[in-house]
Amino acid sequence: MLDTVEVPLNHGEDSETRSEQVFRRIQAAIIKGEIAPGSKISEPELARTYGISRGPLREAIHRLEGQRLLVRIPHVGARVVSLNHSELIELYEIRESLEGMACRLAAERMSQAEIDELRHVLDTHERDEAFQAGNGYYQQEGDFDFHYRIIQGSGNRTLTQMLCSDLYQLVRMYRIQFSATPNRPRQAFAEHHRILDAIADRDGELAELLMRRHIGASKRNIERHYLDAESKTAKTRGES
Repeated sequence: MLDTVEVPLNHGEDSETRSEQVFRRIQAAIIKGEIAPGSKISEPELARTYGISRGPLREAIHRLEGQRLLVRIPHVGARVVSLNHSELIELYEIRESLEGMACRLAAERMSQAEIDELRHVLDTHERDEAFQAGNGYYQQEGDFDFHYRIIQGSGNRTLTQMLCSDLYQLVRMYRIQFSATPNRPRQAFAEHHRILDAIADRDGELAELLMRRHIGASKRNIERHYLDAESKTAKTRGES
């Protein structure tokens, strides 16, 4: 449902700024699950919700398609992305390989100041109320994102484009979706600290190994989620 993201726009802003506002709000709603995966995107409904003309709205939708948060289906229109089990596992296999490489390069190339800033990022994560309550991991993007900072610290522009632009928001969507799994936030935080220690020690081989293990653990968490869902579905069918 789209009423969960209805936010009035400042009609005094120019169309470009209003398009940016709409883009950011729809993006956030998709990533947080407020607009459900697989939902059809209705341009007239969104235009009414935000009080925006179709031109800036279409620009925002096009950008969301570029981030792979929306997919356009022939004769159906745009829908929120909804990866199936195998597609999601493939995405995490890509992450495991590429972010492992980024971590190794970061251990070799990050400055001491960048490493100190990354440690401060983890301190911020630990103080987060939701994390303290065990309800999920800190999920701000960009410079507040542990993974984002390491990828940037790799110094590899092609790798950064792939992981911080092309796939970034799609990955964030699923990271947030599975971040509240019981016990996973604390485990992920401890894994982040071990990764950072390896980077600080300039041990690229260990840093890569730990990052691959970290993402591999998240991948196994997803696999367990799907197996549990399939088991529940089978039981429900057996009872009906």
